Amino acid sequence: MMMSGFFRVGVWQNFLRAWRSGYSGNLEGEGFTLGGVYVIGAGRQGVLLEHREKEFGDKVSLPSVLEAAEKIKPQAS
Repeated sequence: MMMSGFFRVGVWQNFLRAWRSGYSGNLEGEGFTLGGVYVIGAGRQGVLLEHREKEFGDKVSLPSVLEAAEKIKPQAS
């Protein structure tokens, strides 16, 4: 995203939401890498949830993470 990320309305909305809720992260690191969340099941279950950031500050919904985690079945030995 590099510089184009700074001109996106959604990025500024995410920044304001985090700032208003009291988030105070650090400014270390390169700052241009988007993240993601994966929930991976045991054995052959594979990926149960995949969330990739599309813009800075794009968060995964906690209920969807918990729902995916509940689907993980123990692997038979």
